[in-house]
This record gives sequence, structure tokens and C-alpha cells, in this order.
Amino acid sequence: MKPENQYDDQAFFDQYAKMARSQHGLEGAGEWETLQSNLPDFKNKKVLDLGCGYGWHCKYAVQQGAKEVIGIDASKKMIEKAEAVNHDSKITYLVDFIDEYSMEPNTYDVILSSLVIHYIEDIESLFKKVSKALSHNGEFIFSVEHPIFTAHGSQEWIYKDGEIEHFPVDHYFVEGERNTHFLGSEIKKYHHTLTSYFAALKNNQFIIENIVEPIPPQHMMNIDGMKDELRRPMMIIFKAKKIN
Repeated sequence: MKPENQYDDQAFFDQYAKMARSQHGLEGAGEWETLQSNLPDFKNKKVLDLGCGYGWHCKYAVQQGAKEVIGIDASKKMIEKAEAVNHDSKITYLVDFIDEYSMEPNTYDVILSSLVIHYIEDIESLFKKVSKALSHNGEFIFSVEHPIFTAHGSQEWIYKDGEIEHFPVDHYFVEGERNTHFLGSEIKKYHHTLTSYFAALKNNQFIIENIVEPIPPQHMMNIDGMKDELRRPMMIIFKAKKIN
């Protein structure tokens, strides 16, 4: 049995609620414009959101014409918040771990996942489940923390004389568990190389349609610390299609 999800810790959840993406939804996420441009046509599609958080992407899919959306998240508090702020009769929210959720085969037209899969150790098994769950030509779009960002593990800038000197990249080819600090708590994540993401997709009947490293849009550059995001990639987005 997995331990309690960190996002269900009240102190951590309260800090998460203060983030721009929590308060302003998709418009508060620096990667949203890039992700949005890579999303498929949702009209009359059945959609699964793996790690739905507050449900922003679920609601967006419905607004774009999706006929049914299922959003799952391991955090009870996240699901409660999603029900409160992004309720819709076409959306079903469920509490479950994304690598344990029972996905019915050949069921979904689109499977999404935003900044969650780097919490998964065995991406090969997860992508195999996703492939089986997608219908013919089904699409899988997901964002993760960039392997350059996860490699060292600290995910913190190196400072000299009070100024950012560089971002550390080390042990890139040593995949596996990383313990990092986020919003005042220690969080366990998993580092995977670009080669491993590509192989996990290729081995499970996906073709990659696009890979993009998002940067914040110009109108967000006035936000404190946002310009520093141009110094190293923090995220990467994969757009893939099931080929059989």
C-alpha cells in the first residue's frame, strides 16, 4: 500500500493553494500556452486526465466539446477542490494513483497528464496501460519536469554572492528516485532520461508527434523569478499518438 499522498498534508496543500496556477487556473501556468497549442480537438471525445489536480484541464476539455471526462488524482484534497471549483455533469473525479487505476482497454480518445508522471518510477508499465486504454489513433499528451531539471535532485539554483550562478545538472544517466524540496516539504520524485521517455513510448505503440520545451510567455515575464526560467528548461511536453 502506498503512503498517504503529500498533497493531502494540510500545510503542504495550503502552500500549493497560494501558487499562481492554483489561484488563476490555466492562465496562471507558464507552460499553458504551449500545452494548449499541442492539445487535440476534444469535440465528442472521451478523455482521461491522469493526475487532474484542481481539474482545470478536465473543465477545459469539456468546454472544448468533450462528451465525457474522467479525472483521477491520488490526493483526496485535490479531488475535493476539483469538485468545488471545476464541477461539471460531464466530469467524473476519482481518488486513485495513476499507476494503479484500472483503465478499460480501447476506451479513451485522449489521455492527458500534467506534471505528474515524474512521480512514477515505472513509466514503461504506465505507458503500456495508457496504450491499451486508448482507442485506435488515440492521443497521449503529457508534461513532466524536464530531465535536466530532475537529474541532480535538489532542483534549486546554486548561488554565489547572493546571485544565481547556475543550475546543477549531475548524475543524468543515473535514473531513479530523487528527494527534493518543494513548498517547504520533502517530495519524492523519479528521474528519467529523454531516452527512457522516448523508449517507453516507442515500445508501447506510440509515435511522437511533437516534443517541446515550454518557456513562459512574454506577458508573464514581469512576474518575480520568471525570467530566470529562461536559463534552463523546467518542463517538457510530449504529444504522441497510438499507432494500432
